[in-house]
Amino acid sequence: MAPTQWPGGSSWRGFLKLWPWSLLLIAFLLVRASKGAGFADAYALLIRPFWPGPAQSEWLGAAADLEARATLQLLEADNRRLRGLLGLQDGGNSPENLSAAVISRSPRGWWQQLELGKGALNGISAGDAVMGPGGLVGQVQSVTPATSRVKLLTAPGTEVGVWLPRSRSHGLLVGMGTSRPQLRFIEKDPNVRPGDLVSTSPASTLLPANLPIGVVQSVDERAVPAPHAVVQLIAAPEAIDWVQVRRR
Repeated sequence: MAPTQWPGGSSWRGFLKLWPWSLLLIAFLLVRASKGAGFADAYALLIRPFWPGPAQSEWLGAAADLEARATLQLLEADNRRLRGLLGLQDGGNSPENLSAAVISRSPRGWWQQLELGKGALNGISAGDAVMGPGGLVGQVQSVTPATSRVKLLTAPGTEVGVWLPRSRSHGLLVGMGTSRPQLRFIEKDPNVRPGDLVSTSPASTLLPANLPIGVVQSVDERAVPAPHAVVQLIAAPEAIDWVQVRRR
């Protein structure tokens, strides 16, 4: 007798062969429909035992405290800067001193000049000294009735006679077109060191004497024919919003 065959047996065997691929296709469609949310949940459950413990939480808390302290220090520094600017704006006017706002800077001459919102009608004239918060930044180069153009100490070719009170040395401050001008000495042994204060020369006839300018940042003692130094200005030109013009 021939073996009995189930009706549609071949179709059933075909389905058994294809069902793993059918399940894989269904799973793929479910992942596409849920945008991988199921896998993400499964992954989160699997790695839960490895999540940060109390030690990591303490480290994160310490980092947050450090960030808060740093933010507070930055806010305090900015507050002091704004108070200084407010003092220049509100309390700087006198018969010799006139406060003025910086109204523009040249993008191509950031270290060369500033434009002020006051001019000849306010009594400003070419040659007047211009002070930022803490120190000299430049000298009025030209004026219009309502504006003034300031040539900065950092502008290329600017030369100002200066004085170092500690060593009682004279020098020439020369703008280099960067944020830090160069201090050149005449004598070969000027007895200068980093941290020395630099001010306008008492013998100057172009600027008021003893105006603070900056501090010596570094010294090149091997320079020829005489040593020179790099000076960090006390009043940074790039951060100035208000200035004080010292009229002659």
